Amino acid sequence: MNQSQHIGFMFKKQTDYATTAYRTRLNASVDCVRFLLRQGLAFRAHDESDTSRNQGNFLQLLHFLAEHNNEINNVVLKNAPENLKLTAPKIQMDITRAISIAITDFIKEEIGENYFSLLVDEARDISSKKQMAIVVRFVNKKGMVVERFLGIIHVAETTARTLKKSIEELLSTYGLSISKLRGQGYDGASNMSGEFNGLKTLFLNENNAAHYIHCFSHQLQLALVYVAKNHVQIALLFLVISNMMNIVGVSCKRRDQLRDKQRERTLMELQNGELVTGQGLNQEITLKRSGDTRWGSHYESIIRLITMFPSVIDILEVVVEDGISSEQKREAFALLGTMQSFEFSFC
Repeated sequence: MNQSQHIGFMFKKQTDYATTAYRTRLNASVDCVRFLLRQGLAFRAHDESDTSRNQGNFLQLLHFLAEHNNEINNVVLKNAPENLKLTAPKIQMDITRAISIAITDFIKEEIGENYFSLLVDEARDISSKKQMAIVVRFVNKKGMVVERFLGIIHVAETTARTLKKSIEELLSTYGLSISKLRGQGYDGASNMSGEFNGLKTLFLNENNAAHYIHCFSHQLQLALVYVAKNHVQIALLFLVISNMMNIVGVSCKRRDQLRDKQRERTLMELQNGELVTGQGLNQEITLKRSGDTRWGSHYESIIRLITMFPSVIDILEVVVEDGISSEQKREAFALLGTMQSFEFSFC
């Protein structure tokens, strides 16, 4: 082998090694992103410097992989080129975006030319931005009814026309036509289901086959709440519970006191044989507020109160003694009398 051939061979060998190292490094980053997305975990931390004791889920997971795989360890983090570590936030976002595109492409292929229905709901994220979650429901090639989450859209306002425009833009992005829409499923809010200008009406004006179905759980919840609150004593029951929540849950101090009281009572009942032990039993619980539009929340609220009733009474007695104001003391005293009455317990 002459000198030029030797140089060419060595260059090819280095190139092959660099390519293999790059693929290993990239696959490690992709695996970390896939894991965090599947588990719904945050990627980054407040301090991701080399001296940080917790660099965030992404970097810590990459460290974990490196510690348990020498092939990965040899090409990532400190052993990677300074300009090719593949750990920057922009790289994480690029990988996440690529995974999102791959998933939505799969959903598009799964739907094909079939008809589909829309399930839409509004919500607010932790920063109080209005968002709209969109799910498509269709019959796949195996004849099974499936639902696929299509995306979350930030909406500046929640008028029916704004929502419709946002939905159309998302469907257009994925090549889905309104002409294939055969069902609409929303809650009963006026901007969603209004007879004249609601979202369902706007879609029906373009496609009269896009039948609207009001969420059955939402219908039943609203009907139960409406019927129950027409009964004066039941309406008073939930008013008392709401007022009690305002007193007992007014501060972290009161909530901590309630948890401590409930823990002491649970331990005492376990020692006396009044409670049985077992996996999943006697877990720590807290009081829960009810909401007219949250399915099952009234039931859960009452069950929690029944379970914690003696502890709640103890905390109300504490508030009567050392409440932050005379008004709060009076309200706690009135609640004590009402909640320990036969009528309240019967309701």
